[in-house]
Amino acid sequence: MSEQVLKSGNVMERSRTRTITQIAMLGALAGILMNFEFPLPFLAPSFYQLDFSEIPVLVGAFAMGPIAGILIEVVKVLVHLVTMGTMTAGVGDFANFLFGCTFVVPAGIIYRLHHNKSRKHAVIGMAAGTVLTTAAACLMNAFVLLPAYGKAFGMPIEAFIEMGSAVHPSVNSLLGFVALIIVPFNLFKYILISVIVFFIYKRIRVIIKGD
Repeated sequence: MSEQVLKSGNVMERSRTRTITQIAMLGALAGILMNFEFPLPFLAPSFYQLDFSEIPVLVGAFAMGPIAGILIEVVKVLVHLVTMGTMTAGVGDFANFLFGCTFVVPAGIIYRLHHNKSRKHAVIGMAAGTVLTTAAACLMNAFVLLPAYGKAFGMPIEAFIEMGSAVHPSVNSLLGFVALIIVPFNLFKYILISVIVFFIYKRIRVIIKGD
């Protein structure tokens, strides 16, 4: 009996070590990917940039659960700060972590709630994460992030509206900025990430889960 308990404990310890290692590796990969960001001038001003760092995070959330997804997000932001520092007084890094969690946690929960996990559940989860993140981005940018950016860099809100107007001439207010800049940018970003994960997850899962 004691031998069985010992073996069970060893298995659990190996599983825990494996999970911690995978979280660290996926977080490091995500942090590196976060360093390679680029603007989408046809969608948003240059301070909104696209990166693919949420791909490893979402893969981890699907494979190991939403808590693992949050931990991978933490590692990702720390790796980014150590390797690149911050150019946004921490505002952009906080926003990236917040929106990343808003995206991967609902997706991970919905996917892993089902015993027989399928691509349908993954799509539903990613769609829910995309919608929730876009909504959160609208509220946070309008009431928290843009004012914080403005305070950090000495810019009035009108300056951001002018930047938005340069991309989309119909932007002439904060509401217009949210509707015509933030919504399309976030939908494009998270739909693109969802499509990529949709096609690669099954292959990567074999490596992560060992099955």
